Amino acid sequence: MFSAKQIIDKKREGLALSTTEIREFMSYYMTGEVPDYQMSALAMAICCRGMTERETADLTEAMRCSGEAVWEFDPKRGDEPLPGLPCPAALVADKHSTGGVGDKLSLIIQPLAAACGLYVPSLTGRGLGLTGGTADKLETIPGYVAGVSLDRFRAIVAETGVSMAMQTPEICPADKRLYALRDVTGTVASIPLITASILSKKFAEGAPTLVFDVKCGLGAFMHTRDEARALASSLVGSTKASGRKSLALVTDMDAPLGRTVGNANEVEEALDILENKASGPSLPAAALCIEFAAAMVSLAKDIGRGEAREMCKARLADGSALAKFKAMVAAHGGDLDEFRRTRREAKMHRFRISAMRSGYVTGIDAKKVAQISLRLGAGRQVQTDTIDPHAGVDFAVARGDRVAVGAPLATLFTSTVPDALEECAAELLSAFTIAPAAFTPPPLVIEEVG
Repeated sequence: MFSAKQIIDKKREGLALSTTEIREFMSYYMTGEVPDYQMSALAMAICCRGMTERETADLTEAMRCSGEAVWEFDPKRGDEPLPGLPCPAALVADKHSTGGVGDKLSLIIQPLAAACGLYVPSLTGRGLGLTGGTADKLETIPGYVAGVSLDRFRAIVAETGVSMAMQTPEICPADKRLYALRDVTGTVASIPLITASILSKKFAEGAPTLVFDVKCGLGAFMHTRDEARALASSLVGSTKASGRKSLALVTDMDAPLGRTVGNANEVEEALDILENKASGPSLPAAALCIEFAAAMVSLAKDIGRGEAREMCKARLADGSALAKFKAMVAAHGGDLDEFRRTRREAKMHRFRISAMRSGYVTGIDAKKVAQISLRLGAGRQVQTDTIDPHAGVDFAVARGDRVAVGAPLATLFTSTVPDALEECAAELLSAFTIAPAAFTPPPLVIEEVG
């Protein structure tokens, strides 16, 4: 006999749940026979007591099976095409980021991987709090529809090789319901629950190769290297246990990534990188994009990382990655020419901050920058908030740069809260650390887990 209370009690005591117990609990939760309060109790027990790798894998699978899959992947038949895709299943791959400040890398990595011959079905989301959303960035392109149907999502991947779209109601509904509970019950910070949430959606995509960008630092969910490594190990271990290929790069998020933080300005920066116009603060971000795309290509095509890296550099240089991005945007209804026009004509309030002393930029506090960008209107405090697509921050310098007194550091933009500009500018100035000694910024890739 199924008993939700007995299962909750068992996990509260730190005992491992069986595959059947996990599957039945999630199944009855989705039918309403297990109420939200009991699901919340189990989530808290998991948060406090943890889960084994097998339990995490079982929870992931139960959540994945709660809805319809984009594609079904059978590890035993990896060379067979997935329905509707003109390629072996082995060439389907995706990349997931745990979220950072100025993290527009998916806009570059996914099309770049597709330009190298992979098919990339990429489910993305909206921003909330200090974490930006890829869907919000893409929807600053006039006409771009991130919330396409499941059939249209499949068709776009088959047609262009890449699609970045919102999770549909058919995909992993258990994850959506459970995440809403975790958000209000203090159980977000649980590695097994984070792992199951991420992987249930990624497994639903049908991709046999998954690469993870686990951010670490002031502007990341995981603040310490140990925390980031633990999550990276959980993601990679659970993915490999399912018969898929995987690795994770733990990357630095003490400072914002690239030149921009916001939405439309991040799309502009992504286009600059795709058009081989990256300069200044954008250069490290461009290099990191190549590393992630190379990891995807190397695993999916079973070739060396060096060979994959050179392939990615070539596809970026010859415009193939840009062409993939343009094709994807057009397939989603987006108009890049109109995007350029609206960016030129956008009426924004702006405030430029300058260096108060000479020296070297040794730090730019990513968390402060995210908080400021949120106040300017570039993010949401709650899901129902409306984003100001052009609000955000553009940086003139990066860590390691030498600046003189009066040199520009950054510009703030908003069209919705102009009265907050001066106060936000003062806060942004305090996010910069300028010291007299020369400074070499740490590498963006902290370590690889695979």
